[in-house]
Amino acid sequence: MLQIKTIDDNFKAQFEKLLQRGKMDIDNVSDIVANIIKEIRTNGNKSLIKHIEKFDKWKPSCGEDLQISTKEMKNEYDSLDNELKNALELAYERIKRYHTKLLPKTWMETDETGSILGQKITPVDRAGLYIPGGKAAYPSSLLMNAIPAIVAGVEEIIVCTPAPNNELNSLLLAAMHLCGIKKAYKVGGASAIASMAYGTDTIPKVDVITGPGNIFVATAKKLVYGEVNIDMIAGPSEIGILADKSSDAKLLAIDLLSQAEHDEMASSILITTDENLAKDTKEEIENWLKTLDREKIARTSIENRGAIIITKDFDEAIELMNEIAPEHLEVVCENAMEILPKIKHAGAIFLGSYTPEPIGDYIAGPNHTLPTGGTAKFYSPLSVDNFIKKSSIICMSKTGIEKIGNECALLAKTEGLGAHAASVLQRIKK
Repeated sequence: MLQIKTIDDNFKAQFEKLLQRGKMDIDNVSDIVANIIKEIRTNGNKSLIKHIEKFDKWKPSCGEDLQISTKEMKNEYDSLDNELKNALELAYERIKRYHTKLLPKTWMETDETGSILGQKITPVDRAGLYIPGGKAAYPSSLLMNAIPAIVAGVEEIIVCTPAPNNELNSLLLAAMHLCGIKKAYKVGGASAIASMAYGTDTIPKVDVITGPGNIFVATAKKLVYGEVNIDMIAGPSEIGILADKSSDAKLLAIDLLSQAEHDEMASSILITTDENLAKDTKEEIENWLKTLDREKIARTSIENRGAIIITKDFDEAIELMNEIAPEHLEVVCENAMEILPKIKHAGAIFLGSYTPEPIGDYIAGPNHTLPTGGTAKFYSPLSVDNFIKKSSIICMSKTGIEKIGNECALLAKTEGLGAHAASVLQRIKK
């Protein structure tokens, strides 16, 4: 695992490499994805079935074979053991409670002239959720994407998830039942994104697509943006940790590995002022690796894309972490709450030694669909905002338009738009 000091001669070059961690070679797959999208737009279900046979290794006989039955969802939910069912329901309730607090409200106010200004909040009609499969199935991602849509008031939620060899994760199906999903399809990859963006005979066209995926999914979302809205272009998972000498190296090590085990492209970065803590954490990482079921994946990630940075002081550590803008940021320090105001860029912030990143992945309440690769500088976590539209409300009174109409007309005339000016002036003629 890379270990560097900010006083090293080559630090700048090494740090710049870390900042490029989220770069995805979208150009190399753009043509492939564009062709998949074109085929779906042109041939609909026919191409969709062909893609499923090629990528997921099973062949639907017709569009109806793609749909996941609500009965199957309920059966899987009913068959859960009580302990697991309770855990799933607890996660649902906590996530719903948190996102309910995020929901903006329609508002209007009347000024001194009797004119009304405001904003109307309206949910989108139909949302498409992409839930990845492949190396791991993520029922938690279904909760994190579906619950904000439910809270926002979306009438119709569409779910697409790959089913390699026509097999689905049973807990994912149970989570679909818990969320009240009525329309879900065994479709993955760029084909799923294209189907939801343009519609087929089986899969309805949606207004917004959310959810993480591999580079093909990310590229497809980028290419269909504008036809539909999307949440973000998410890359490999990542964690940044700010730690001081009070931290437990064994806990820091397993927290770093909690992201490394996602996939080989995940990145895990520790920044500290304490050289002994850095050394101890590095040793603990090796101890933990030997115990992990996903050791090979985690080891590749931590060796190729992990780093420990030792800084001169904590202000420098914070500055570097803000530049990294990690998806997940743990602040494991004695004065974590005092550091919070200095954190400018992070998808989710975990404060204190009792707040490991996985608590946010599953059950704390905030969303785990987060900006990666430094995009936390301008993207926000998935929330109810992704499933609503905001419309401005303007209702001028006679007195109101008379008060500001001449100034409005002057600005319009200055821009050379005479009809704009006349439209206002005709209403304020004495």
